[in-house]
Amino acid sequence: MNRADQLSVEAGIPVAVLMANAGAAVATALQQRWSSRPVTVLCGPGNNGGDGFVTAILLHQAGWPVRVAQIGTFPEGAARCHAEGWHGSVEALTPAVLEQAELVVDAIFGAGLSRGLSGAAADTLAAAASRNIPIVAIDVPSGLMGDTGEALGAVSAVLTVTFFRKKPAHLLLPGRALCGEIVLADIGTPPEILEQLAPDTFENDPALWLDALPMASMEGHKYTRGHALLFGGYPLTGAARLAAGAAARTGAGLTTVAVPEIAFPIYATALTSIMVQALQTADDFARLLADSRFSALLIGPGAGVSELTRSRALAMLGTARPTLLDADALTVFQDDPQALFDAIVGCCILTPHQGEFARLFPSRGDKLTNARLAAQTSGAIILLKGCDTVIAAPDGRAIINSNAPSTLATAGAGDVLSGILLGLLAQGMEPFLAAAAAVWLHGAAASDFGPGLIAEDLAELLPGVLQRLQQINDDFKLNGGQPR
Repeated sequence: MNRADQLSVEAGIPVAVLMANAGAAVATALQQRWSSRPVTVLCGPGNNGGDGFVTAILLHQAGWPVRVAQIGTFPEGAARCHAEGWHGSVEALTPAVLEQAELVVDAIFGAGLSRGLSGAAADTLAAAASRNIPIVAIDVPSGLMGDTGEALGAVSAVLTVTFFRKKPAHLLLPGRALCGEIVLADIGTPPEILEQLAPDTFENDPALWLDALPMASMEGHKYTRGHALLFGGYPLTGAARLAAGAAARTGAGLTTVAVPEIAFPIYATALTSIMVQALQTADDFARLLADSRFSALLIGPGAGVSELTRSRALAMLGTARPTLLDADALTVFQDDPQALFDAIVGCCILTPHQGEFARLFPSRGDKLTNARLAAQTSGAIILLKGCDTVIAAPDGRAIINSNAPSTLATAGAGDVLSGILLGLLAQGMEPFLAAAAAVWLHGAAASDFGPGLIAEDLAELLPGVLQRLQQINDDFKLNGGQPR
């Protein structure tokens, strides 16, 4: 964002104008959500404080009772001219300025803060939170690290107004939970500046991958839509069955589950459109993998933590076809992660939750940094799960997901996610984008259902989500490739 501001200035837009637009966006957001009431604006010494002074001036002009408090020295630069435009008193920032306040604007520090919140700023915001006074944050809640989402003294805001583009802190936990409602405001930053910045981090959205999402065509048939193969474990059979159903619902033309012979009756009875292949001898699995018609492979859900799972995972990786490793197929390498990394010769996606991730990779920072470094170390695409799932590629690109509801914290939901991704890979979707699409589809399906969700519900909800995406894609084409 600092670079974006610099480029805006070079394009002829002064920082003071950007600041005036930012403060106006905050004042507008407040007036759209609350009626006039006593508001205390807490200003810092930098540009965030300048935004706060603009907000205070505009609210005062609109007839709101406004009280301004400041920490540190009087602002310099562009912030100074806006601070001088405030003709009321400026008090020292202490909890005392909260007296009679019904709303607080946090304009103390923005996303560039690199240290924890302390002193009067921490005390005053903590006092506002303890008194249940709604807090509106400018850019990010003060004390929230913009690049990581780490909270170092930040308290919850009910509304955060940010500018040009979101920062990682708006998407990564705990930052996302502390921001409340997020408003992304246009402050006049030229759109072409985004290309000059060449960002490598994105919020997950269909706009990133919709044109790559496999769509059924009249010319297609089941063999052109790919053949997914997954290993089904025993005695835990539910996980693989959930994954297989999701792969088929996502559009794989054929789906086969390879299972131990003892488990064949269980799988065959439960699955109808899914083919079940019994593994009777030690060589049967190798013969399956030799069939080039299988276009994507999955092992892990319900596979068991065993040497057999390890050897079959290595065999899948050896085909160099798109291979997805989840759950037990990750844990089996916890004593020798390098053996897994050395075996990755083609497209591979690893889908750990935080516990499984810790068994394979050291923690070297925040979630985004950890996922990126793990992708570089392993050579695989990393899908690090959670409410703020991060998808990272070995080349440094990363996507942060933000549409996952808390109802996905239920047994088997991760197995369904693996199945969705397997179905997309089987149809030939580019793997990094497939991972992002799978996570988004998973979240959208769960949101459609609402409370009471169990994993079995998810696959049945996928057709509705896919139909909406198909309609968006069709509308886009009908409009000549232009958004409506």
